[in-house]
Amino acid sequence: MTQLSELPLALEPVRERTTSETYPSRSSRRPRSILHLDLDAFYAAVEMLEDPSLVGKPILIGGSPEGRGVVATASYAAREYGAHSAMPMARAVRLCPSAVVLPPRFDLYRRYSNSVMAILRQITSSMEKVSIDEAYLDLTDDVNTWDQGLEIARQLQARVREDVGLSASLGVSTNKLVAKVASDHEKPQGLTVVRPGDEAAFLAPLPVRVIWGVGPVTAEKLARMGVTTVGELADVPERVLVSRFGDHGASMKRRAQGIDHRTVSTEHERKSVSRETTFERDLGTLPDLKRHLWRLSQSVARRLDRAEVVAGTISIKLRYGDFETLTRQMSLDVPTSQEKRIYRAALVLMEQTWETGRPVRLLGVGGDHLSAPTGQLPLL
Repeated sequence: MTQLSELPLALEPVRERTTSETYPSRSSRRPRSILHLDLDAFYAAVEMLEDPSLVGKPILIGGSPEGRGVVATASYAAREYGAHSAMPMARAVRLCPSAVVLPPRFDLYRRYSNSVMAILRQITSSMEKVSIDEAYLDLTDDVNTWDQGLEIARQLQARVREDVGLSASLGVSTNKLVAKVASDHEKPQGLTVVRPGDEAAFLAPLPVRVIWGVGPVTAEKLARMGVTTVGELADVPERVLVSRFGDHGASMKRRAQGIDHRTVSTEHERKSVSRETTFERDLGTLPDLKRHLWRLSQSVARRLDRAEVVAGTISIKLRYGDFETLTRQMSLDVPTSQEKRIYRAALVLMEQTWETGRPVRLLGVGGDHLSAPTGQLPLL
């Protein structure tokens, strides 16, 4: 194995990728009909289906409370005690001592997820699976009137319940952003509809964190400006937001106005590869972080090779001990599956992002914008 000290730190020309919105190519005379489905407390719901004696009990699924385990899913009964996903398991157990703590069974969850996704594919070929428990559907070309999408949503929700036994919450609107927020609006087993023209009014009273791209740091900066709701964000002049946040400020304003032109991508267009690890103890030195970064980069490279694809973008995920989470990404001039090139890109990103000495709880490396290898040689 190549030693870490021998890895070159020079990186072939890269450019920081800025998030851009993809505009639909479809020319439609009516508003788009976009549906977002989110399975309610998915892991816990599956466990209750497998073991009915768990129904009604507070359930926590994740790592061990004796170590650095994190809650992957908390049932709604457990959430009443204040437990939630991404919380340290030890803290969740203190909040809810009567909770049943279970290790995750991902193979089982994938089987249930596949059953749900198969139902969605029967509705439309324009489906984007976002994760194991959520997906978008674009029904625009499958309905004659916008309201027909609502009936499809009702039927879909009932079928997931009857055929698979799972509860799902759905949002229906004209774009992905609003549909996603709508599906979270009334849980569990909710169906929230935001009609064409009502997008901005629906979002206005909600906290700014519901807007895609507004994380904890950005929300804190906005709060210092006196902006805490989406409506207040929409009212801020674009020039002010651009002066504070650059191009991201203009994007935030559009989203706060309920504007989102992103398309629903097929599964083939959405594939990515990533690996991450949560440390037994927080790490605060560069050599330790570089060692784990190298191992993660090797793992991502192996997965890319097995899939016979290369990555055009390399990303890192960094979570501090206080759970503040940052993600950064770069695009490569030549897509790659080579572990050294993945590592070098990830290292640049980490050194640009990490606050020296600040303890890190989780580190991740990813590759996306995948494509078939072209045979072009990298710049070494």
